[in-house]
Amino acid sequence: MSWAIEEKGASQRRACGLIGLEPKTYRYTSTLGDDAAVRVRLRSLAGERRRFGYRCVLISVRGGRA
Repeated sequence: MSWAIEEKGASQRRACGLIGLEPKTYRYTSTLGDDAAVRVRLRSLAGERRRFGYRCVLISVRGGRA
């Protein structure tokens, strides 16, 4: 997408149309904060409790048990 816009001089709308992507989707930027600490905790718990499924690990991270 960026290649077509920068190198070939295509408009954003044209480049999006060529690959079937809505321009709004291309321009979207996430407003969520950094969740690095949560990801580290998830990996840690998943390593400690290998038999737990993702739901149990997620409950543990949210403060349920563990």
